[in-house]
Amino acid sequence: MNKHPRNITLTEDQIPKQWYNLRADMPKQHDPFLHPQTKQVLKKEELYPVFCEALAAQELDETTRYIDIPEPVHNFYKIFRPSPVIRAYELERALDTPAKIYYKFEGNNTSGSHKLNSACAQAYYAKAQGLVGLTTETGAGQWGTALAMACAYYGIDLTVFMVKVSSQQKPARKAIMEIYGAKVIPSPSEETAVGRAILKEHPDTGGSLGCAISEAVEKAVTSQGYRYALGSVLNQVLLHQSIIGLEAKKQLELVDAYPDIVIGCAGGGSNLGGLSSAFMQDKLTGKANPYFIAVEPASCPSLTRGKYAYDFCDTGAVTPLAKMYTLGSQFIPSPNHAGGLRYHGMSPIISRLYYDGFLDEARGVEQTKVFESATLFAKNETILPAPESAHAVHVAVQEALKCKESGEAKTILFGLSGTGYFDLTAYTQFNNGTMTDYIPTDEDLAKGFACLPDVSNSAK
Repeated sequence: MNKHPRNITLTEDQIPKQWYNLRADMPKQHDPFLHPQTKQVLKKEELYPVFCEALAAQELDETTRYIDIPEPVHNFYKIFRPSPVIRAYELERALDTPAKIYYKFEGNNTSGSHKLNSACAQAYYAKAQGLVGLTTETGAGQWGTALAMACAYYGIDLTVFMVKVSSQQKPARKAIMEIYGAKVIPSPSEETAVGRAILKEHPDTGGSLGCAISEAVEKAVTSQGYRYALGSVLNQVLLHQSIIGLEAKKQLELVDAYPDIVIGCAGGGSNLGGLSSAFMQDKLTGKANPYFIAVEPASCPSLTRGKYAYDFCDTGAVTPLAKMYTLGSQFIPSPNHAGGLRYHGMSPIISRLYYDGFLDEARGVEQTKVFESATLFAKNETILPAPESAHAVHVAVQEALKCKESGEAKTILFGLSGTGYFDLTAYTQFNNGTMTDYIPTDEDLAKGFACLPDVSNSAK
């Protein structure tokens, strides 16, 4: 009989009532955002045409440690939160490891992911400001689905630019977004000037998150009563996603556990930042020293092979510039199945923590190996992981096997940020042996780096 419960949960009353702003405890802030045209430090008011005013304030807030969750958002959270922390006893047995493996499962909603944590907040602030709608992009479709759910709840419109290759691989995602009332457009498209320009230069492109962001921003700033919403990368998103780590810390305390290793998949940084937040606070304040691992696809290696530099957050160069680990905004990744990790850059917060050594390690992994671990996990833990989440699963397996070799009973926590039930095409390719791995060459990456903007004259 297991000494501790498999499912560790909280009551509704124990859902945190405040988000945690990691920036308040960072010894060094990330470099300021720059205006895309002038390359000068961006002012809060210059974000108002793009973001809701409350979200613009959250984006630039580096001093407020805890920010109250609005009561309507907290009530929305109660529909699908708290999410469980689960002890992976069956996976431990399969690996014959002394490691204690826990995962925070965020897939208990129709979007199948953690993305709803920020989607409901962003839709709420849009409604509170009196806006009529939002625009956004989506890669794998989890974010687009989550925002469609939130916009339907608050009664505002949504236009989603979905990365074209993802829309082809996952038509069911388009269908479910439309069920919630969203308009879904494969990107790049003929709907925007930037989309038409990208198609003229790359007529056969499968698109990228950078392309889709450009289109969504253009649509927002040219449509009366609309603003743009982003599902990762931004400081405001990591703030909202801190609910994951805050809950997880409370849950592990219930069984007298604390992670030696914290693992999260990393595309733009929302899942990793959210899960690690409360534990990273302990590291920043000297209370504990967990080891953090960011896991990214070897096909889109922003942390492991990118440059720490100022870059546009989109392909069309219409968004502010951020200092981050980047492959260059013109980098078009291969059409691998981890669509949510197919982004050229990394959250400025995550990038700064990695640069300063608080985020201990970034690891790039090949797709076929990821799916091997995902299948092993599904057979033992009964949940089919999303390809993005499976990256964290894979490294958790690697770390557990290291414990088997050393005999150390380390405690491992990873984020199971989503389910893979809309990713069966990818699993089918893995099962029939047609899935391949693509790792960009140095020459491939050099093309993206060559397009990094010159910010030498900016007043940082």
